[in-house]
Amino acid sequence: MNTNRKKLLSGFTVVEHAEGVAASYAGRMLAAMGANVIKVEPPGGCALRRSEPLLTREPEGSALFHYLNVDKRFVTCDLECEHSRALLGDLIAHADLFIDDTPVARRTALRLDPDSVTARHPDLVFLSVLPFGAMGDHAGYLAQELNIFHAGGEGYLMPNGLTLEMFPERPPVKIYGHFAELMGGTSAVCAGLAALLVQDQVGGQFVDVSVQDANVSVGCFAVQRFGDGVLENRHGRSFKYGGVLECSDGYLGVLTLEQRQWEGLVELIGSPDWALEASLRDPLERSRRGLEINTHLRAWAKSRRVDEVVSKGQALGVPLAKYNLPKDIIESEQLNARGVFTPIDVPGIGPVPMFTAPFQLDGEPVTLTRAIVEPGADNHAIWCEWLGHSPTEFERWRPNAVA
Repeated sequence: MNTNRKKLLSGFTVVEHAEGVAASYAGRMLAAMGANVIKVEPPGGCALRRSEPLLTREPEGSALFHYLNVDKRFVTCDLECEHSRALLGDLIAHADLFIDDTPVARRTALRLDPDSVTARHPDLVFLSVLPFGAMGDHAGYLAQELNIFHAGGEGYLMPNGLTLEMFPERPPVKIYGHFAELMGGTSAVCAGLAALLVQDQVGGQFVDVSVQDANVSVGCFAVQRFGDGVLENRHGRSFKYGGVLECSDGYLGVLTLEQRQWEGLVELIGSPDWALEASLRDPLERSRRGLEINTHLRAWAKSRRVDEVVSKGQALGVPLAKYNLPKDIIESEQLNARGVFTPIDVPGIGPVPMFTAPFQLDGEPVTLTRAIVEPGADNHAIWCEWLGHSPTEFERWRPNAVA
């Protein structure tokens, strides 16, 4: 590996003023691409540092915060103070891109509204990342992962398949973790990079990202079908047979859309008499008898091991795969060959395998080098050494502006 090769965004500076997951993830991905990302926090650090689960309690070290903020630099700045707002403006003046998720109602008071920022920094890409965007009737709404996920429409269709059969009265659920916010952060990265791509030609832009919009795109097929007059629901969304199968040591997913795949599945399960009925060669008949077929498939799978079924099934051209545990992902030969995880030395914990990025650059894995540090760890380096404020001046601000 050529460790001296410059990364994609080497030389770009990003100032990130973010409390939420989506905006923080956008900054995280830009840092992975080589940008110099400076995270601005209030004195004492942002609330995300205390988000459960905690890797360490003294000091509080959130696993989520560690993941979202690896390879960034950290300064503190109390934006309730006029002098601090001027300091942030000085920092933004040296940036190519500014990420912000301050609620719309608070932006004007902090001089972070688009008109104020773009007037002072006309060449800046201002990347706004909010639950419902910076315009529209819901722009001022606050929201967490649960609200945003369901606002995107996907939650209405969950659970389905085997889960729905096992728990038919279960209310709508969401995907575990921060799926919706990470989708919003991914959209923000794409939009921000697009604006940077034309920055030399058109100057700065205000880029308005809505996390809800990003999640509507995830469920776009259900939305489109509603436009065609079909209201999808979780009872009708599942494939008629196949889906999740429970084996003796775990779960796998199987989906046969083509005739040859069905024939491979029949061979995999030993060509039992019920599966060889002539009527089941008709895919419509198989759909009508989906519950009956699944009863047979699940009884057969219960006594088999996942790896055995997957190996034999794939050799027969049957689309199936194992449902991996987190441990399986960390130990995956494929993912390790691609360098998807790298050890990061977390203070108080030691080396922890950290997800790098869902891509490689120029055929090489993305590298991460720096774990998060305490709030304001880079104050002197940024405010004094880089921006040129004197140490005496810095000490004078500390009680009010950057403590």
